Amino acid sequence: MLFLLSPAKTLDYETPLPAAVQRRATEPLFTRQAAELIGVLRRKTPAQVAALMELSDALATLNVGRYAAWQPQATALNSRPAVYAFNGDVYEGLQAPTLKAADLKWAQDHVVILSGLYGVLRPLDRLQPYRLEMGTTLANAQGRDLYAFWGDTIAQHLNERLAGERSPVIVNLASQEYARAALRLQDSEQGRDYMSAPAASAAARACARTACHSRTTRRSSAPSPRATAASSRACRAATTASAASHAAWMWASRRRVR
Repeated sequence: MLFLLSPAKTLDYETPLPAAVQRRATEPLFTRQAAELIGVLRRKTPAQVAALMELSDALATLNVGRYAAWQPQATALNSRPAVYAFNGDVYEGLQAPTLKAADLKWAQDHVVILSGLYGVLRPLDRLQPYRLEMGTTLANAQGRDLYAFWGDTIAQHLNERLAGERSPVIVNLASQEYARAALRLQDSEQGRDYMSAPAASAAARACARTACHSRTTRRSSAPSPRATAASSRACRAATTASAASHAAWMWASRRRVR
């Protein structure tokens, strides 16, 4: 089972990180593609970036500097694990600093952060500062926008990660903007099940945190009553706007696998 999250616009590169977290950092899976997009972005002036992304002059200048500083090889000096770098509502609710090593290991295998620049990020993948939303109309060699650039790459990656799973389920906590790049029609035809939560960040915040903190211990075992109760409470609070979504979340909390 995979949980999809959107990235956050706000970034945190100031809060100190434990050395153990830095040692567990991993390389992004699609660095080559990210470098290609950075090459496109580096050709743009601050004024062009401001117009393209509807940013203030100050933010556009900041991000032009980020594109110039971005390196294909991420290090502990120019990056930090994605789940610690993103600082929006979902990530504040997830409270990554409170996750234990076993929780982070589970999240690394089951949580997928979608990204306009990186395509897919695992929670511990090294993230360099950037701004590039998936819906940006950035012309590139593959087409007029990032959906054309990523094509089926993200969907195929998700299918590969789910291959052989007893429960090949994707729980979509991402916004429509990002889910569009990941949940392609042909994937549903291959037997993948998809469940979408309401777009409100409260749903993603509550359910992503519950998933990381209430893991099943074995693929074949059922969640403990305590874990199931915690999942049910969090998911019920997150999905009251839709009975159908609530039912999907309850089903997902019972079917989590490790």
